[in-house]
Amino acid sequence: MIGTQPTGTLPGIVICATSHEGLKVSVDGKPARLAIVDEGGRVLAAGEDVAREAEAVALNNFRNALMGKGFLRSISKRISTA
Repeated sequence: MIGTQPTGTLPGIVICATSHEGLKVSVDGKPARLAIVDEGGRVLAAGEDVAREAEAVALNNFRNALMGKGFLRSISKRISTA
């Protein structure tokens, strides 16, 4: 469980996490955006809001584990789709 997780399974896609920049995505070296897509293929949210939310949920989950809370799930609040 502890150790480096495998990455590089999405050909041409790179997801980068930097503490002071958040999540960044590129496809074949060109900037891309993260998106939430429903089962029908409709994009519900995309861009920086999705990247920030995904990063926040991952960090909260990691921090909960470090604090020994034993949470297996961290849930975000709704992303407004204004």
